[in-house]
Amino acid sequence: MIRKIIHIDEDKCNGCGICAEACHEGAIDIVDGKAKLVREHFCDGFGDCLPNCPTGAITFEEREAPAYDEAAVIESQRKKAEEKEMKEQEQKMMAEMAQHAAGHGCPGSRFMQFDRKEETASEETQQTMASGRPVSRLNQWPCQIKLLPTQAPFYDGAKLLIAADCTAYAYANMHEDFMKGKITLIGCPKLDAVDYTEKLTEIIANNDIKSVTVVRMEVPCCGGLQRAAENALRNSGKFIPWQIVTISRDGRILD
Repeated sequence: MIRKIIHIDEDKCNGCGICAEACHEGAIDIVDGKAKLVREHFCDGFGDCLPNCPTGAITFEEREAPAYDEAAVIESQRKKAEEKEMKEQEQKMMAEMAQHAAGHGCPGSRFMQFDRKEETASEETQQTMASGRPVSRLNQWPCQIKLLPTQAPFYDGAKLLIAADCTAYAYANMHEDFMKGKITLIGCPKLDAVDYTEKLTEIIANNDIKSVTVVRMEVPCCGGLQRAAENALRNSGKFIPWQIVTISRDGRILD
């Protein structure tokens, strides 16, 4: 269709990036030091970027261009907001851990690794084991995907368990059958309303991960957790043994 859309004169552009920041729709990126209209269907033709250009490199023109896709713009803005929130939370957690290491901050945000070997377990844990009562198999803290750092000593040579929040409540023997000997990452893509792919990719790509086990519920929303793990494995460029285990709502292993 013929419509009004912006034109960027690269000869005049100094690559300052002001127009990219001014474009709320995200149609402009800085590529090789120059502003470029990289998503024509994101440009609404209103020109919020025009008055912000210090060199006058941006003008209007009427030409053949795809129609403005408001739905795609809204979805892109949502994803960017989620990614920003996750990064801000991770930065906050790392800052809190650094403060705690210096003797300040909340102890609950400090990451730590637990020694679960029977021969080195605490006397209380050894007595619990000897009695036949269940013991915790959580090997590190924190365990929420949103709170975990992307790099930590407990990832070295680790077998990862990526589990949906509900699995530990639905499946009675979660600790012994799945968590034992693994680093546990838990989350719920529906409640967190985020895509874990980027963070899981960083964890797998930047650490010596030996295997990945995904334990999810049979409900459709758990598909987001499985897709994030599969995409992370693919994006990491590594060939790592992995498996998917599905738990029914009444606590049975389905596959």
